[in-house]
Amino acid sequence: MEFKPHAYQAYAIERIIQYPAAGLFLDMGMGKTVSTLTAVADLLHDSFEVSKVLVIAPKRVAEDTWSRETEKWDHTRYLKVSKVLGPEKKRIQALNAKADMYVINRENVEWLVNYYGKHWPFDMVVIDELSSFKSSKARRFKALRKVRPLIKRIVGLTGTPAPNSLIDLWPQLYLLDQGERLGKTMTGYRERYFSPDQRDRHIVYSWKLKPEAEKAIHDKIADVCISMQAKDWLELPDRINNNVNIQLDQKAKEKYKQLERDLLLPFSESDVVADTAAVLSNKLLQMANGAVYDENKEVQVIHDAKLDALEDIIEAANGKPVLVFYTYKHDLERIQQRFKQAKTLDTSDDIAEWNKGNIPMLLAHPASAGHGLNLQAGGHIIVWFGLTWSLELYQQANARLDRQGQENHVIVHHLVAEGTIDEDVLKALQGKAVGQNALLEAVKARLERISC
Repeated sequence: MEFKPHAYQAYAIERIIQYPAAGLFLDMGMGKTVSTLTAVADLLHDSFEVSKVLVIAPKRVAEDTWSRETEKWDHTRYLKVSKVLGPEKKRIQALNAKADMYVINRENVEWLVNYYGKHWPFDMVVIDELSSFKSSKARRFKALRKVRPLIKRIVGLTGTPAPNSLIDLWPQLYLLDQGERLGKTMTGYRERYFSPDQRDRHIVYSWKLKPEAEKAIHDKIADVCISMQAKDWLELPDRINNNVNIQLDQKAKEKYKQLERDLLLPFSESDVVADTAAVLSNKLLQMANGAVYDENKEVQVIHDAKLDALEDIIEAANGKPVLVFYTYKHDLERIQQRFKQAKTLDTSDDIAEWNKGNIPMLLAHPASAGHGLNLQAGGHIIVWFGLTWSLELYQQANARLDRQGQENHVIVHHLVAEGTIDEDVLKALQGKAVGQNALLEAVKARLERISC
């Protein structure tokens, strides 16, 4: 695929190429990965500024995203990616392999630093999800801090932080500039820009920004970070659709395929009518989401891949509120078990609290969040945990945030389990196909595939 960068992406690429440290503080779905890959390719093979690149990322992102993105684009397809993952023996083999980029999960950063010691070989480091280095006391931060003087170029990727997460900004900026802009210590940073909020005598439990501190911090880091607020200058579409492709593990794949065969093969010699297609599709969509009701109406959990992907999005949101649309009751229960901060949309008080910014994660069923609800003041990030065949429900649910009065670009994330009916639903929604006909055609197509 040919990469045609937006104006802000072209600016970001040039910024990474021209300067030794860069923070891309842009929301998920804005193309931070491809922008970084484009700059890396230039630095490796055009200007020859670097020779060995390390990418530090969340485990799921390290396993899939960077290699997938590299292969996706015409101009980066030639780059070889070595995944430094799994048991220690495999990690060492991956480090010894000849590659352009080496991708490791953040949990193994301390191991990597200890493994190389003073002979650190990576002259460029990309930290995907820089906010995961927000604790100055964490071992991963301390380990990377040791080798920071040996790193010639560094790039930090993360979402734009909300004001209440600026307290965590110091360690992230320290890894970029070694304390040049926000000071050499966390204590000094806090004293300069924050006041104690909740405390018990000498113990401070929380901090609040001093007057004008937010602007002062933004001004301090403006030359090293591409953007704190994308809305200020980025020329973007009104709404950004981001498809999060999710790979199921082998066991989950086999269970899904088996269920698909069991459900569809009995209809191989007869026509599938709309009602039957709806029942079959529901079962397959449940399994794609990670759980299914059995014949006793008990919930059987198949996988947690979508929960893991949702966790990545929540982390990348960097403190900004997220509206999550779920489909089935067991989806809701599993999300609530994983995310204790999540609140369901039940009453007018919930709407008021969301719009005040007091709910970090709001869970809603699209059928109950249709016409009339004004939620645009509370956030601009949507996640579809499970997709719907109803184009009307889909459009109306997105319009809760994507409507007049919204001050930010709305970002809609679709969690799509690869090789499942999720892909058919997303295709129908993107083509604005009408629900029942699209559903029927998709089920018939899947039946033909498994019958061959």
